[in-house]
Amino acid sequence: MKTNDYVKYMTQTIVKYADQPKEERKRLRQERKQTKASFWYRWFGILPYVVYSEVKRRKKH
Repeated sequence: MKTNDYVKYMTQTIVKYADQPKEERKRLRQERKQTKASFWYRWFGILPYVVYSEVKRRKKH
């Protein structure tokens, strides 16, 4: 990607963000937070996440 294309893309992204109402930006931010994967899965992959979940589940019972 050329520098000019990158500047054009960034400008369009910023303008698109600035044109959104404040409530819309807050709603989108909340949706992203809710759909974000958990810390264990993002940092360590699926296997440690499964082990952590099992240990946590067994402690409850």
